[in-house]
Amino acid sequence: MARITRVPRSERDLARYERHLREHGFRFIAGADEAGRGALAGPLVAAAVILPEEFDLDGLDDSKLLTPLQRERCYERIVAQAVAFSVCRAMPSRIDHRGLHRSNKFLLRRALRELCVTPDYVLTDGWPVGYIPLPHLAIKKGDAVTASVAAASVVAKVTRDRSMDRYHRRFPVYGFDTNRGYGTRKHWDALERHGPSPIHRISFKGVHDIAQRVADDASAALGEGRKPVTVDGGPAEP
Repeated sequence: MARITRVPRSERDLARYERHLREHGFRFIAGADEAGRGALAGPLVAAAVILPEEFDLDGLDDSKLLTPLQRERCYERIVAQAVAFSVCRAMPSRIDHRGLHRSNKFLLRRALRELCVTPDYVLTDGWPVGYIPLPHLAIKKGDAVTASVAAASVVAKVTRDRSMDRYHRRFPVYGFDTNRGYGTRKHWDALERHGPSPIHRISFKGVHDIAQRVADDASAALGEGRKPVTVDGGPAEP
């Protein structure tokens, strides 16, 4: 099998898509991306960003390739200097009701609509979002090859990580401060021991099975006059 080598950040030209579009008269170019798509718990977060032409791209990259400190520093620069940015969230109950893919596309469109400056052109990561009344292009690995999408990925990721830190304080048994809601072995073990929390995505395979088992055990416990075990913490934030 051929070995795939990632191009070093220093050799990639993150500005090439935006530069080409500006040469063709597009001024406000928005990038949109999401964070938390594959997580078992927590919100799905989408962000849209319009960077100024003079934005310093040094240190900017796909959020997954940056350390937490690098992401935080990029985030602060992006929100301070962006022409416009927006962030939207879909909570687990919405994802369970609408489905992950539909929720993802809806959220990306909403983030673009909520920009305070209407973009001339839109770049997104992966598949076409659809129903965008603007010129747009979906780019494979867009968060690694275009500055606008990389910036959106950083804003979405940092926003979501901060939310998961807050959820960790409410539901510490799941380790959200480190796994960010993704399905690590320790996270699955905690789910088996404690059952799902109010911010778990019950529609996801595995989580649904555990939730059903917990519900069955609770019904049996009530039938036998025992108090069912629950995860403390109250309802998830809106």
